[in-house]
Amino acid sequence: MQSKSQPLVSVIIPCYNHAQYVQDCIQSVINQTYKNIELIIIDDGSKDNSIEKIEEMLSVCEKRFNRFEFRHRPNQGLSSTLNEALEWCNGEFVSPIASDDQMLSKKIELQIPYMLENEECVAIFGGINQIDDTNNIVRTLSKRARKYEFSSIAKLDYFLQAPTQLIRMKDLIDIGGYNLDYKIEDWYSYLVLTKNGKYLYLMQDVVCNYRRHENNSSKNMGLMLEKIKILNNIGLDETEVNRYIPYVLLSISSDLAVDYKKRAVFFWLKTFFSNPLILLDKKMWVVWLKIILPKKILWRNR
Repeated sequence: MQSKSQPLVSVIIPCYNHAQYVQDCIQSVINQTYKNIELIIIDDGSKDNSIEKIEEMLSVCEKRFNRFEFRHRPNQGLSSTLNEALEWCNGEFVSPIASDDQMLSKKIELQIPYMLENEECVAIFGGINQIDDTNNIVRTLSKRARKYEFSSIAKLDYFLQAPTQLIRMKDLIDIGGYNLDYKIEDWYSYLVLTKNGKYLYLMQDVVCNYRRHENNSSKNMGLMLEKIKILNNIGLDETEVNRYIPYVLLSISSDLAVDYKKRAVFFWLKTFFSNPLILLDKKMWVVWLKIILPKKILWRNR
């Protein structure tokens, strides 16, 4: 049921081999102070006992939510799973969250008012607590409230934590949902959602717990390089692509700076040769500092 002050929000939980965490994720949605929610869970071919863990919560989910769907089938990948869930969504807004992460209880309640008052905003985000395998908070990350337009996102000058997102459904459907060609489905969608002048908004409030793993995808070289492929395939002209590629190369250098210093130097130099004027950007020197500082100092400040 829709109302002007409480539009329906579709929460999507794609699950894959997260039996240890999925019940905490589901409970965090149950605990939302915002009431008008439908919950859609798809198990994407888990090989552990995730399905059994989810089924233990079916009764409470059916009582809590205006609509509840749980499906499971063979593995198809994250983007396919998200697109499948979108086909079942009836909400004005959608909030996907990984099955090992958690929403804080006021997440949706805090985000909806801004979205209702600002139609040019296509998605809203917030700060996070990083948590370990036993739900202990490792650290809290948040930044001052601000808008992010296309240029900032293309330059990777943003703080957008995927678990915190709340997206306007119409805009997400208009871009075709999640692109199956890319594993960095979130960055691709942020670029395309803002390409025609709309923006993403970051609120300062901490709204989610993000499960920190050492194998997070941001450390995967193939995924880092996929960013260049994306820039070349979202309808930008050559001049625009060349404007943003140095920032992608610099972000790769930054990601490698702690553990793979020689490769980080390679991408730092590649950044410089792609656009020497980028030396005027202080981020170049921040990354260089990361490269030359000993690993133990950087780890201490992570």
